[in-house]
Amino acid sequence: MRLIRLPEVLEKTGLSRSGLYADATFPARVPLGARGVAWVEAEVEEWIEARIAARS
Repeated sequence: MRLIRLPEVLEKTGLSRSGLYADATFPARVPLGARGVAWVEAEVEEWIEARIAARS
């Protein structure tokens, strides 16, 4: 399992920071400490694949 930080999430999804946090369907963050967060890469990729599949 790989955790990815915000800049990589934004690059993979094409979302803005505010758009990412506003999207209730986006996978939950994983707290890394007092101020750091990351996302599970596999969950982000599944979310992207679901968005692609839903476009038809």
